[in-house]
Amino acid sequence: MKRPAPTEADSPMPVSLREATRVWARIGLLSFGGPAGQIALMHRELVDTRRWISDARFLHALNYCMLLPGPEATQLAIYIAWLLHRTAGGLVAGVLFVLPGFVTILALSVVYALYGQVPLVLAVFVGLKAAVLAVVVEAVIRIGRKALKNRMMVAIAGLAFVAIYFFGVAFPLIVLGAGLCGLLGRWWAPRSFPAPASSAADASSDFLIDRLLGQGRLTHTRPSGARAWRVALAWLAIWWIPVLAVIAAFGRHSVLAGEGLFFSQTAVVTFGGAYAVLAYIAQRAVTGFHWISPGQMLDGLALAETTPGPLIMVVQFVAFLGAYQHQTGLSPLLAGVAGSVLTIWVTFAPCFLWIFLGAPYVEALRSNRALHAALSGVTAAVVGVVLNLSVWFTLHTVFARVDERHYGWLRLESPAWATLQWLPALIAAVAMVAMLRFKLGMGRVLLGSGAIALAWWWLAGAL
Repeated sequence: MKRPAPTEADSPMPVSLREATRVWARIGLLSFGGPAGQIALMHRELVDTRRWISDARFLHALNYCMLLPGPEATQLAIYIAWLLHRTAGGLVAGVLFVLPGFVTILALSVVYALYGQVPLVLAVFVGLKAAVLAVVVEAVIRIGRKALKNRMMVAIAGLAFVAIYFFGVAFPLIVLGAGLCGLLGRWWAPRSFPAPASSAADASSDFLIDRLLGQGRLTHTRPSGARAWRVALAWLAIWWIPVLAVIAAFGRHSVLAGEGLFFSQTAVVTFGGAYAVLAYIAQRAVTGFHWISPGQMLDGLALAETTPGPLIMVVQFVAFLGAYQHQTGLSPLLAGVAGSVLTIWVTFAPCFLWIFLGAPYVEALRSNRALHAALSGVTAAVVGVVLNLSVWFTLHTVFARVDERHYGWLRLESPAWATLQWLPALIAAVAMVAMLRFKLGMGRVLLGSGAIALAWWWLAGAL
């Protein structure tokens, strides 16, 4: 009996999971600079260098991730990896995106708890943080050129930046307004909001994921009610079983249980990224639960901003010190490690839930003209939001102190010019020339910047 001839859908993936794992590991190791730097890195690696996914689909996925609670860059990595290699790919990308930062912050938390701040480590991170400015600037230029295709998109991006930077408008409201502009613009200015690409156009695309979707090979992207229920139940169990186990072992009012419950709550309210919820976390951790001091919170923010991984990973440092200093029944170090692991678990498990549950429906709706127009507006707004993150990151890297001033509805972040840090500014300038003019790779730029900062620290100490 003859076997049926293999179909195109049965043929092996052009990119193996092993090869993709190496790419996600590289992205995880180089993911400095908060969401702006991480989105920039993924765009550079996945769109420009490897051509796995087109700008349109990259921004389509980013739009969805920006609407979700939690770290949008992590969710974007999970989404793109899920498109290519199903659940296994999403798990690999998500874990590798978080793992380098988790290991780094855990090690630095132990050192901090035992010895306090370590100047050598802080000196290296000064150089890394400054180098990320070049990555961020390059990303804003590259993404802006490709996403802002007409004056309407430029106007929406500009309005989004003004709204969030000068008036502090909540990110969900900006998204809602941009989506409404897209819906109305479809009727008022149809040329500014073109129809989505057809499946035939996707099938002939030179971007890998777009081509595979156009050929109908990525069948797991089709929505299914039964699958949605399975995903929801499985990931809710994965999320909450460790929290319930800690409550059973140490009691509802223990520090570890409090951390599991509190950071599970923050995982579902962090709309607009970590910046939007850090003030709330700091207030509750310092003055509500009294887990840490204000100075320790600032040190944690500095670590999270300069280590790889999402900025929200500052919660790991908070949880480590809170359990290290206050949990009973365990040794301080063991309690701190347990607090770190539990907090990272409840912070990132929801990311997998949101993507694995919602991504098939987001993909199915991509061909809807009204939704496509709305998301086109959101795409333009996202450029303005990334620009806002870039300005924020630049100010807080180059200046030791940035004051926030209010003039009625207007909010301005005014740098204290006397606190200009010339070394980070110089390293950032050199890194920018290296990347933008000489096209030097990110790994070399980060390594060189860290080495410059370390050499200066050693030289200043020697003198």
